[in-house]
Amino acid sequence: MTKTKYKKHDIAYLKMALEWAKLSYCKRRQVGALIVKNRMIISDGYNGTPTGFENICEDDENYTKWYVLHAEANAIMKVAASTQSSQGATLYVTLSPCRECSKLIFQSGIKRVVYHNEYKDSSGIKFLKKAGIEVTHIKSF
Repeated sequence: MTKTKYKKHDIAYLKMALEWAKLSYCKRRQVGALIVKNRMIISDGYNGTPTGFENICEDDENYTKWYVLHAEANAIMKVAASTQSSQGATLYVTLSPCRECSKLIFQSGIKRVVYHNEYKDSSGIKFLKKAGIEVTHIKSF
């Protein structure tokens, strides 16, 4: 696939991830993620509380509750519970991965990460690059 065609698809999937983020009940920040393999979406996720918990992500002081799952973690766990494999896939995420999610991304076999906004802590991105994962930041489209 040519670089231009790559970028065209990257933008389309990022826009879809931004729409997916709107499903999150979190007020402070809504994050969406898609895992794509062979131009097929094999998993999706958004940040939120675990299944069966109340859909309130923040405590009374507006801090994110410790058990809120990140969009990437939800997408990775969803694909792990399916018959699909994320080996060699691309993760599209609206916010650059934190250090914990970066470890999950690496372990899941994802080979490429495309993100839109930058998280305040860049250690996750640094880890992914060190691990040999292709990282692309698309700021605007």
